[in-house]
This record gives sequence, C-alpha cells and structure tokens, in this order.
Amino acid sequence: MFGRFVIFMMPLMPRKLIKRFAMRYVAGEDFDSARQVIQNMNSRNFHATLDILGEDVSSAEQADGVVAGYKSVLKHIAEDGLQANISVKLTHLGLRLDEAAAIQRVHDLADYAKSLGIFMRIDMEDSSLTQKTLDIHNEVREGRGNVGVVLQSYLKRTEEDARQLANTGANIRLCKGIYREPPDIAFKHPDEIRQSYLRCAELLLEGRGNYTAFATHDLQLITALEEMVTFRSIPKDTFEFQALLGVPVEDTLDALVARGFKVRWYVPFGADWYAYATRRLEENPDIASYMFRQIFSPQNRSR
Repeated sequence: MFGRFVIFMMPLMPRKLIKRFAMRYVAGEDFDSARQVIQNMNSRNFHATLDILGEDVSSAEQADGVVAGYKSVLKHIAEDGLQANISVKLTHLGLRLDEAAAIQRVHDLADYAKSLGIFMRIDMEDSSLTQKTLDIHNEVREGRGNVGVVLQSYLKRTEEDARQLANTGANIRLCKGIYREPPDIAFKHPDEIRQSYLRCAELLLEGRGNYTAFATHDLQLITALEEMVTFRSIPKDTFEFQALLGVPVEDTLDALVARGFKVRWYVPFGADWYAYATRRLEENPDIASYMFRQIFSPQNRSR
C-alpha cells in the first residue's frame, strides 16, 4: 500500500533523486553507457536485446531519427562483437503518423540488421495495435529470417495467436504484458495470466521450427517452464529465457546459465527513461517503497 502511495507521489519528487534509483531499470542515456552494461553481461555468458526508449513520435523527422539511432546501435553491435540484438516499437517508427511510411522504416531497418547478421524483434504495444503489429511482422518477416514479434499472455486472444504462429517458424517473445487493458479482452488475476502464459508456451513448443523467448521474472513461471522443456526434451537451441534489466532475478538467471540455458536481458537505454522506469516501479511497488526510504534516509539527506 505504501509503495502505491509513493508511485502516486512520484510526479512531485525531483527527477534527479528518482533517477538515482530508477536507473536500475535503464542502461544509461546513451549507447556508450549501454555498451558497458552489455559487455559486462556478455562476460558472464548473458545475451542482450537493446531497446531505444520511446514510443509515439510527433513527426516523420523524429521517426527517421529513431531509425538512424537503431542503425548506429546495429553498427556498434557488429563492430564490437556484442552478443546482442534489437527490439523496436512500431509507434516509435511513426505508425500512428503514417502507417505506410512506418512500415517502410521497418523494412529498411530489418534489411540493415540482416546485412549485419543481427536479429530484430518488433515489440508489442497496447491492444489497439495487436493485430496491426502481427500483420506487419508477418509482412516484414517474409523472405527474412531475422525478424520476430511479441505475444502478451494477459490478452485473451493470445492463445489463438500462438496457435496460428506455432507452425510458421516464427521467433516469438512470450511475456505477460504491461499495458492497462479492459477486463473483456484481458485477464486480470495473476493466476489467470500465468495459466494463459503456460498454455501459450505449450502451443509454441509443440510447433515446428519456432524459436521461443520466455520473457518473465515470475519465479513460479520460470520453474514451470524449465520443467516443461526438460520433460518434453526440447532442444536448448530452440528457446531462451529473458528478463528485464533491473528486475531482481539475477541469481535465478545465473543458475539457468550454469545449467546450459540461453538467457537474455532486455536492456533499454535513452533519454526517455522516466516514463519507462515509472512503469517498472508500478509493476513492483516494493521497489518504490525502498526508493522512498533511501531518498529520505538521514544519510542521503545530508549529501
């Protein structure tokens, strides 16, 4: 309850104070900072996916700038030999401004990534864009082997989406979902979301030629997924585990790596850190409570 109150009060707090603790979820404001984080991850046998923070843009020039930013990231990934790929949001490429132009930007970015041998994932946003995102993914993926998409298990439609993608050789990140959605289209109870996740995971694992990224920090789910792939003797090169930077599951992920599983951290970076970090804190009010106590502790007040 106190954590929720802290989140409610965050807009009134100085950003420089919040930033010290919110940055646990963000790998800095520029690529140089993110590169250091990824190099450290790679040295510990973790992989990474890079996301330039931001969603809707207000002009074609901004969207073109996002493409240029991602191309720079891709170039550095290749030159530095990083074990990393990228994740992009369609609204960040101008989907709500000009759909045709945004789709062309996705094609352009996918081609550039492919020329460097790097994978690109099209991220999922709110439910108003679910079908459009899947359609664009299917179009851009045609003739390319380096493009994937995301499914969100809290949406009631997702089980059918997983069924339709299961035998297409798609590369799918399966997550719970974070956007606020009405109860007629989204599960609300954690157990319902978890069970939907497992049903979707089974469908994807039963498919032919798929690659599945299990993105979750739910320890109960991670255990169930490990049991599922072990029981079914699923080859370890057909799936991986993923988690968000800053989420406190590092010991669990270290153990997965030690057991021979591929694990990837989702690594966001960029100037638009505040909105992203706020969403992460809303997911975990206990972190918000901790942040408040640290900010206003006597030790920090004296600095």
